[in-house]
Amino acid sequence: MALINLEAFRTAAMATEPFKYTVVPAFLNTDEAQAVRRDFPEIEHAGLYPVEATSPGPKFQALIHELTSPRVTAAFSEKFDVDLTNRPTMITLRGRCQVKDGRIHTDSEAKLLTALLYFNDGWEAGGGRLRLLRSDDINDVIAEVPPNLGTLIAFKRSDKSFHGHEPYVGVRRYVMINWMTSGLAAQRELMRHKLSAQTKKVLNYA
Repeated sequence: MALINLEAFRTAAMATEPFKYTVVPAFLNTDEAQAVRRDFPEIEHAGLYPVEATSPGPKFQALIHELTSPRVTAAFSEKFDVDLTNRPTMITLRGRCQVKDGRIHTDSEAKLLTALLYFNDGWEAGGGRLRLLRSDDINDVIAEVPPNLGTLIAFKRSDKSFHGHEPYVGVRRYVMINWMTSGLAAQRELMRHKLSAQTKKVLNYA
């Protein structure tokens, strides 16, 4: 059984102004969501981690395989009307949030498309809810998305794709999928995240 509900993705509403984005509350198939959630790797520190810097369980590994499959890339290409064929994908994970996270930004030009898939049960905190914004003002809100289990938000990167969230400290799990302009750009960003992860481990055991 597929872990991803691509039909829900295909039929979800698409906003086009001030940038293209879609929100899919049930991107993970309901029958599989908790099993995938249980296999999300334990991440002790804040920051983004390449998948290979973590130890996910088998269901989560299967999800990553599915997210990087040609059929998922084709679905995102069609939805956002951008050819992602042969574009490299970059997958990173976050398990914890710190005060400085969530600062407003538009994403780097090396990213063509960004998708965030959340793994948190019953989000109640006011902070940590992703806000899509009209400007670099955190209160200039287009939409606010709680990071609940199975919810996906995806957007096309542009100079107007402002997003961020109010401060939150604690567990906040998600997978980020980026379709990149080039393999070099993906390798450069992954290396940066890998070095950051290694530094955190060294400092933790020093």
